[in-house]
Amino acid sequence: MPIEASELILNPDGSVYHLNLRPEHIANTVITVGDPDRVDTVTKYFDTVEFQTKKREFHTQTGTYKGKRITVISTGIGTDNIDIVFNELDALVNIDLDKREIKSQLTSLNIIRIGTSGSIQKEISIDSFLISDYAVGFDSLLHFYQSEHVQFKDISEALARHTHWSISKSKPYVVKGDESLIKKFSSDKTHKGFTATNVGFYGPQGRILRLPIQDNELNDKLASFDYKGMSITNLEMETAGIYGLSKLLGHRALSMNAIIANRATGEFTKRPKEVVDDLISYCLGKLVE
Repeated sequence: MPIEASELILNPDGSVYHLNLRPEHIANTVITVGDPDRVDTVTKYFDTVEFQTKKREFHTQTGTYKGKRITVISTGIGTDNIDIVFNELDALVNIDLDKREIKSQLTSLNIIRIGTSGSIQKEISIDSFLISDYAVGFDSLLHFYQSEHVQFKDISEALARHTHWSISKSKPYVVKGDESLIKKFSSDKTHKGFTATNVGFYGPQGRILRLPIQDNELNDKLASFDYKGMSITNLEMETAGIYGLSKLLGHRALSMNAIIANRATGEFTKRPKEVVDDLISYCLGKLVE
C-alpha cells in the first residue's frame, strides 16, 4: 500500500520535504555536520562538487574526494533535527518516491558525524579526537520508535541508578556505534568513548547562567559512572539519535568528536576551527584508505 502524502511529504519537484533532495543527489557515504557553514569546510578538500542545495538549516553538497563519491549534509543542532535528516536520507535510498512504496532491496548507508564535543574526564584533553563507541540519549527520541532491540537496557538502568535519575526527565537509552566503522577510524590519534547526548546546551549540560538547574551534581555523577570499566567521556547533542535511528533503519553510523572543551578542568580550546579542520582531514583520509 502506498505511503500517504501526509506521511511522506514531497516537494513539487519530487524531492523530500525538508532536505530538498532527490535520490540521485546523494552518495552511499554521508558525512553529517551540525553547522551549515561547516559543509564548505569539508568540501573544500573535494576534487569536484557535482550538486548542492540549501533549505533551512539543511545544507547539502555531493562530490568526490580522491575518487570516492561523498555527500556532506548539515543537520543543525539536536536529535529533533536528526529525526528529520535520517528518516529523509533513508527515504531517498529505501523508498520508491514515485510509487510511495518501500523497496524490496534495501540500501545501507555509511554515515559519519563530524562534530564538536566537551569532555568530562580530565585525561581526555582539549584538541583531541574521540570516537563514540557507545552513546546514551537523554532526549527520548528513540522511545517514540519500537527500539528496545537496539538498546542496552542494562547499561541505561545502571546509569539511572547511579545518578538517581529524576522520573520527571526522559528515560535514558543506550546504543552502540557500528563496529566496522569504529575499527576503520580508530588509531593512536583517537580516544574511544561513551558519549552522552543531551537535550540542550546549557541546563541539560550542567551550565548555569541565570537559571538554577535540577541537579547540580549531574556532570560529576556522569563522570564517576562505571559500567564494567566503561565510563562516560563527553557531552554533545546528536550522537545517540544518530546511532539509534541508524540501527533501526539498517545503516552504519559513527560519531567523530573534536574535543574543544574540558568541563572537568574548565578549559576551552584556543583553536576551535583548526581542531575541527584537523578532524575533517583525518576522517576524509580514513574514508579513502
